[in-house]
Amino acid sequence: MQITAIYPGTFDPVTLGHIDVATRASKIFDKLIVAVAASPGKEPHFDLQQRSEMAEKVLAHCGNVSVQPFTGLLVNFATDVGASVIVRGLRAVSDFEYEAQLANLNRQLNSDVETVFVGAASEYTFVSSSMVREIAGLGGDVSQFVDPLVEAALLKKRQ
Repeated sequence: MQITAIYPGTFDPVTLGHIDVATRASKIFDKLIVAVAASPGKEPHFDLQQRSEMAEKVLAHCGNVSVQPFTGLLVNFATDVGASVIVRGLRAVSDFEYEAQLANLNRQLNSDVETVFVGAASEYTFVSSSMVREIAGLGGDVSQFVDPLVEAALLKKRQ
């Protein structure tokens, strides 16, 4: 049986922590779809196409990973792409309560889709996209948090 999983997020921008979770999840599941959420309510720094393209490029090393943008309910997207698992990354214990609530809500909406949590590698537990955007926006060095391609996009956006 082939198991398809989705790893959803806004990936605004994709960080080394995201890359770590996606790479590790790709070793667990037959197929992993990185699902880039439109999230217009969050007013993303990069548009949906830019975020999707960056994710594709930085995850090109994973042969069983594809990137797809999506809008709407995550569980509906999961059904549309034939995924039975949602992968969520956890940076700290404080993430777990919120993520457990989402997992339970998603289970209520579609009991055929399970959520699996992947703990972030210790070097990425403090890295978030919002912090990376803030550091980059203030002219700080984000090279230790993102792929060079993402760093260049952040720099270009700032100019």
